[in-house]
Amino acid sequence: MKELILASENKNKIKETQEIFTEYKIIPISEFKITFDVEEDGETFKQNAEKKAKTVAKQLNGKACIADDSGIEIEYLNGFPGVKTKRWFKGTDRERNLAIIEKLIGVPKEKRNIKFKSAIAFSDGTKTISVEAVLTGYVAEEPRGENGFGFDEIFELENGKTLAELASKEKNQISARKKALELLKKELK
Repeated sequence: MKELILASENKNKIKETQEIFTEYKIIPISEFKITFDVEEDGETFKQNAEKKAKTVAKQLNGKACIADDSGIEIEYLNGFPGVKTKRWFKGTDRERNLAIIEKLIGVPKEKRNIKFKSAIAFSDGTKTISVEAVLTGYVAEEPRGENGFGFDEIFELENGKTLAELASKEKNQISARKKALELLKKELK
């Protein structure tokens, strides 16, 4: 079985990647004694994912690595928070989600469009491939659901459910990360 290093220490991302990328053995970065602190200073999610994948692959002497960068863009807020999704607010996921909802008080559903973008990059130190996928929905008026992480509790789908109200298998069938991983798998073949 081929091995891929996942440049993340996020337990939820590791679990989600292992559930979707089944034909590879996914090894989290935490199993290596390297410093993983890459500044996400790109202007796009793809640039940040590529930078992380290349950095880790070079530190591990060309071992195949995948890295991601993802986040949300809210149309009404001119694409905010975009590539700064992880950095614009210090606090818990719930606190950040409530801060977003607060920015949209009084805004009707049809203007609460949200995109979840997931960019995933592969690098072996020489070759780099990156892909991006998108999931669209609306910002919910309040957090709902117990499953998932990050923005799942405020990301409402066309059917009225938030991502956090879906079972893990249901979410994985539609997630931007899954779509991006599948695109990357095709590119790697």
